[in-house]
Amino acid sequence: MATKSCSRTLEVTIISGEGLLVTQSRPVKKNAFVIVRTDSVDTQMTKLDTEGESNPAWNEKLVVDMPIHARFLTVEVQCKTSSGNRVIGTARVPVSDFTGGYTPENYLHFLSYRLRDGNGERNGIINLSVRAKVPENASSYATFYSQPGLKVSADEGVSGGIVTGVPVWYGYQR
Repeated sequence: MATKSCSRTLEVTIISGEGLLVTQSRPVKKNAFVIVRTDSVDTQMTKLDTEGESNPAWNEKLVVDMPIHARFLTVEVQCKTSSGNRVIGTARVPVSDFTGGYTPENYLHFLSYRLRDGNGERNGIINLSVRAKVPENASSYATFYSQPGLKVSADEGVSGGIVTGVPVWYGYQR
């Protein structure tokens, strides 16, 4: 259970791929799949796309646990061949692209990344969406600050419970 408190749950939907090549001149014919890794802690895999050729579509949601300290989410496209699985391309998705910043928790991010093969050459694009899930034990989005003279809360009926704004230092003087 200690791992759960040091991780967050991600919903990663692998939508599709574009322009995938087995070699520089040979497109993927069938049996492409995607592996999602989070700091080698959690690994999930999509089903095979048997019809999409070099533009496969999965539309498959994978749920993975990502450590809080993780900096990247690794997305790897592979193709099942008669001689085994072949890596088509890999993308390292920075965690900062879908967490933190000015977007609220539970926000659905649609992302596209260039895949790179084992030699670092461009090899297609992966389209995905990522949502960092809010822990079930989180009571509310409403935030109350304890500084004197500063109190902000969210009205659930008007804003859906999300507070946004710019921090202002109370008592600032020139």
